[in-house]
Amino acid sequence: MKYIDIHTHVNLSAFREDEDAAIARAHDAGVAVVNVGTMHKTSTHAVEIARRYEHGVLAAVGLHPVHTSASFHDAAEIGEDGKAFTSTGEVFEYDAYKALAQDEKVVAIGECGLDYYRSPTEAEKKKQIEAFEQHIALANEVGKPLMLHVRSGAGGNAYKEAHAILARQANVAGNAHFFAGSVEDAKLFWDMGYSTSFTGVLTFTHDYDAVVQAAPKELIHAETDAPYVAPVPHRGARNEPAYVVEVMAKQAALRGVAIEEWAAQLRENAKALFGVVV
Repeated sequence: MKYIDIHTHVNLSAFREDEDAAIARAHDAGVAVVNVGTMHKTSTHAVEIARRYEHGVLAAVGLHPVHTSASFHDAAEIGEDGKAFTSTGEVFEYDAYKALAQDEKVVAIGECGLDYYRSPTEAEKKKQIEAFEQHIALANEVGKPLMLHVRSGAGGNAYKEAHAILARQANVAGNAHFFAGSVEDAKLFWDMGYSTSFTGVLTFTHDYDAVVQAAPKELIHAETDAPYVAPVPHRGARNEPAYVVEVMAKQAALRGVAIEEWAAQLRENAKALFGVVV
């Protein structure tokens, strides 16, 4: 594969009717995909999808921090039949996730981390931190990198808090997906050898141009986070992995390099992070 979308969600309900077709479109465009779990159910499905393909489809398994407590309902993620989940939240079951993590198709643990965007309560923060620490322990045990979800907001600077936890506990590499912090925040991760990845947001805002330009070339990736945040020229439509090429093209332009050169660099970066050739 010429390209790789290191963080996408064809395993979510938004692709329930055409997940194999979406992957076929990605492969036709030369794009390998890493489907990332957000709960045990979607993590399991990410592994199931990856097992159907000999090449070009991998998985990550984890519990998204917003799902550690009562969560807002997102039909694109858990479907119209999942509304009861809004009143529960999921407890991270270490052994259940370990069973998934040991599959050869699983290349990362997550997405996991801290989400302070919606001003969580102290009790909710505590649940996020506890689950995050369990993900780190699992990643350390199975020797696979962390796929991080870190989002600051009204609840504080999640990047600084996540970095402090990782510095104390993590013995593995990792990636801060959908990076939306400052250059200063990014350097916390780059300095410990962690990478940052960027989405189609780059194609319709200049907010993160400086971060993309400052990133060490070995510590950057492109992703879609599909079905969310479709890049220009697909804004307003459901995002999908094939569109990661638009994200890479924008990164290449910001870095002043040819797309072919940049795609080769990102393939090497993915190989270094996940330990596999995609």
